[in-house]
Amino acid sequence: MPLPPEEPQIHESAQGPSATAAGRPAPTPRPVPGPRSAASPRPGSARPAPPAQRPVPGPPAPKNRPENRSGGDDPQLQLIPAPADGALDAAEEALDLLLDSGRSPGEVLVLTTGERHPWAAHELSFGEASYWAQQDTAEDVFFADAASVDKVTARPVVIVALNGGDDVAARTLPVARSRAGALLVVCGDPERVTALLGAGV
Repeated sequence: MPLPPEEPQIHESAQGPSATAAGRPAPTPRPVPGPRSAASPRPGSARPAPPAQRPVPGPPAPKNRPENRSGGDDPQLQLIPAPADGALDAAEEALDLLLDSGRSPGEVLVLTTGERHPWAAHELSFGEASYWAQQDTAEDVFFADAASVDKVTARPVVIVALNGGDDVAARTLPVARSRAGALLVVCGDPERVTALLGAGV
C-alpha cells in the first residue's frame, strides 16, 4: 500500500549506496558536464577553418585605358593547342581556370576570330548600346569578335579563340596583345599560331 502524500518519505540515500526504494542496485552516478570554454568545443562540433584567400595572380592593370608599351612590357603569352572548331571550348576552359585561380571576371576579355561567342550574340540582341555599356562597367567577362576588336578596351587578361580564318586572326592578335595588361592566352592550332606569331605578333 503506498504511503499517504502527507507522510515523509525515506530518501534513497538513507538505504545505502547500492539500494533503491524498489530494491534494485542504484546506477553509478555520471559526472555532469560543466560549461565549455571556446578552447574546448563540443566533440564533433568544431567549425572548419575558413578557406585561405586565394591570391589574385598577375599585377592589376588600369581598366578601360590602352596601355603605352615599350619592348619589355609585353604580356605573358600562353598557347593552348586546339583545332579551329575546338578553340572556343578551349577558351572557355581557360576562362574557367583563370576565374578559379582568383581572377576577377571584370579583368578578362575574350575575343573570337570566327563565330561570335554565344554570350556576345545574346547581348547584342538587346542592342549595341547596352552591349558596349557592359564593357565600360567592367563588372563581368566581356566577349567580342574580331569585327569589333578595335573597340575593345584594355584588360589584364585577354583570351583569343582562333576559330576563324588566318587573315582575321593575323589582324586580331596584334590588337589583342596591345589590350592585354598581364596575360595573353591564345587558343588554336599550334602550327597556325606559330606562323601567325612569327608574322610579327
